Amino acid sequence: MRARPAAGGGRQVEVVPGRLTRWLDNFTARHGRPHRTMRGYAVRLEAPDGAVAELHPPPGAPLTADPDAFLAAAVAPRPLGLLLARRSAVAVGYAVGDDLRESKVDRSYVQSRTAAGGWSQQRFARRRDNQAKAAAGGAADIAVRLLLPRARELTTLVTGGDRAAVDAILADRRLAPLLELRAERFLDVPEPRQAVLSDALPEARAVTVVVHDPPP
Repeated sequence: MRARPAAGGGRQVEVVPGRLTRWLDNFTARHGRPHRTMRGYAVRLEAPDGAVAELHPPPGAPLTADPDAFLAAAVAPRPLGLLLARRSAVAVGYAVGDDLRESKVDRSYVQSRTAAGGWSQQRFARRRDNQAKAAAGGAADIAVRLLLPRARELTTLVTGGDRAAVDAILADRRLAPLLELRAERFLDVPEPRQAVLSDALPEARAVTVVVHDPPP
């Protein structure tokens, strides 16, 4: 769990479901037992020493106005789709909770270098563009086969990798039902492989926590 500065102050950390209880216990041990309230659909923890933490629901979790119901929903297993893509590789997965039940990883050749200049450079650029379009089309075919039949049961679609590559795949009209499920969360992952897909699943389900330290 690596913290980074949060918009509006404080620091932000993604807490995977399996570590949420431990994180809450550690927060209480450091700052005292917090008072829990709801702010919108986020749980707000206000500790006796002035520390504040806001827990935001993970993608696909049902929205609730009760702190206990929020925490229960945050760790509950839900059907979700994963679509990770970069220019020459794609990984698509269907999972329930942390159980990756079906997946497909594919690689396509997309040229990364062009000639020095002139007409040759233009030919290389056109060729590369055509290769990228073909790769996006092949990736869309995988998503159609693996995820589209489950669109009604999926609670969300979490994407990651290269945003332009993902957008090109989801531009396929056949995937409109999946596009409606796309979460705001975008995962920063390397070139998609099976291990990358498996490692991305807990992150896709993580609770976003914004922490403000107590005043000095």
